[in-house]
Amino acid sequence: EAGASVLLLRACLALLAWPIYLLSFLGMWEPFCRKVFFPFFLEKIGAAHEKKSKKHKQELFRNLPDFRGPSGELRLLEIGTGGGTNFQFYPAGCKVTCTDINPHFQESLTKNMKKNQHLHYEQFLVAAGEDLHQVPSGSVDAVVCTLVLCSVQSVSSTLREVLRVLRPGGAFYFLEHVAAEHSSWRYFWQRVCYPTWKLIFAGCCLTRELWKNLEEAKFSELKIQHISVAMPWMPIEPHIVGYGVK
Repeated sequence: EAGASVLLLRACLALLAWPIYLLSFLGMWEPFCRKVFFPFFLEKIGAAHEKKSKKHKQELFRNLPDFRGPSGELRLLEIGTGGGTNFQFYPAGCKVTCTDINPHFQESLTKNMKKNQHLHYEQFLVAAGEDLHQVPSGSVDAVVCTLVLCSVQSVSSTLREVLRVLRPGGAFYFLEHVAAEHSSWRYFWQRVCYPTWKLIFAGCCLTRELWKNLEEAKFSELKIQHISVAMPWMPIEPHIVGYGVK
């Protein structure tokens, strides 16, 4: 019964978004979305999400300095850097390597680099989370990933790469939106929005149970907290936040 309602409401949503489905069919939406729409949208929604999640991020990144390498330096790799909204939370002197599958965030990235001159920016790699072959194994002390695991092709491959590039004793930090409780209305609406949302927002999946992937990955220690980040009219309230140690 719920399944039929989900399908019906999905169809209604697809009708409302038909111009985007048409552009997608013609192969025109994806390049426009990558170059123009997604960076613009991410900057706008990113600002709202940033306000709501700021205290969670401050708390999350507080112990980053504990993972400095033997040399006393902290080498950090960020997967899906986007416009660089996390830079403000990294400790002074931290050496940052930025990676993103989408190279079209230059404008906000440059702005955030200028704002955060307490960091050393090593390099920017155009790379997917599942394939960080440009980064040597065991070469970083910390990997950061916020609001990225929802849209990678394969969560398990991404976590395998995270564990490969981390040195033993290094840490993986995450803050991600996840599937709601299955019996909830929120989960019902996540299922309704799923196909249209995924198309509009560059492959973002609403119903991933990412805590399961993290539990299956081979971290020696894992701290996960389930939290709610209030985003009005958005089906992305339930989040997980925490870190895993290699």
